[in-house]
Amino acid sequence: MSRGDVHWCDLGEPSGSAPAKRRPVLVVQADPYNESRLATTIVAVLTSNTALSAMPGNVFLPAAATGLPKDSVANVTALATVDRSSLDPHPTGAVPSHLMREVERGLVRVLGIG
Repeated sequence: MSRGDVHWCDLGEPSGSAPAKRRPVLVVQADPYNESRLATTIVAVLTSNTALSAMPGNVFLPAAATGLPKDSVANVTALATVDRSSLDPHPTGAVPSHLMREVERGLVRVLGIG
């Protein structure tokens, strides 16, 4: 698993406004941690609601960039720490570096770091 990979993930049962059920996610955790013995990784939840790309920090991801059947949006306000076992073992695709840089800028914005 690498930063920028898109996987399907079981996010569990719905609770409040938190993302739930089986959804595509984008791995945003740095690769040294992904290559470690940690049992978890940090992801940004993807949505097919492309209207959310207008929200500051969110990034439109064309289907060709994710391997998903529909265009998506990386929702940088919907981050989750997930157990690796909840991810499908093989990614559907990998987001190109120029789009990952946009996601990184979105994360800096929403987390107030940098």
